[in-house]
Amino acid sequence: MSRHSSSNKTGRCAACGKSFPASRLSKVEYLRPRLVELIAAEVSDLGDHALLCDGDLARFRRRYVEQLLDEERGELSELDRQVLDTYEKGASTVQASAVGLLERNPTLGERVADRVAAFGGSWTFILIFISVLLVWMALNVVGLFAEPFDPYPFILLNLVLSCIAALQAPVIMMSQRRQEEKDRLRAENDYKINLRAELEIRQLHEKIDH
Repeated sequence: MSRHSSSNKTGRCAACGKSFPASRLSKVEYLRPRLVELIAAEVSDLGDHALLCDGDLARFRRRYVEQLLDEERGELSELDRQVLDTYEKGASTVQASAVGLLERNPTLGERVADRVAAFGGSWTFILIFISVLLVWMALNVVGLFAEPFDPYPFILLNLVLSCIAALQAPVIMMSQRRQEEKDRLRAENDYKINLRAELEIRQLHEKIDH
């Protein structure tokens, strides 16, 4: 066990010099050699029986993992550093803001934009659109009315189509931007969760090995 043997005793952290209950202290002798080397570079006279409090151990683990990731991946990204921050603090990796955006109910405008985008990209819309065009042109070419309301070259039809396109395009773009933002947040959270899982697996291997 890496914890000090008795929870009723107290010990002094070799890094910060403060006293803590034994349950919040870990022995250096159970840590990985590379981690011990990193600690020894900052803490003088670090013996095998030295103790570290949870806060300092988490800080050194973060620096140790940061070095490993830097060796494997090169320069760390902002997402990597965010995961390391939550890993050090023991906090959740998933951002609350991202969860709120992904799970919140869409507004009326967002629902309308999503439905317009879904309908505008369907075969139903294409078939209805073609049918309306054919009927419109047939009514004005065949001459069912004494006076065609939009004779060739169908100026009114062109105006209607232009208005539809002018309104439909920004609505579809709004829906696409919101979907892209959700996809980006999902990808970022998936990356963070996978990296956090990798870090925790490494820590588990460390405990098993020692």
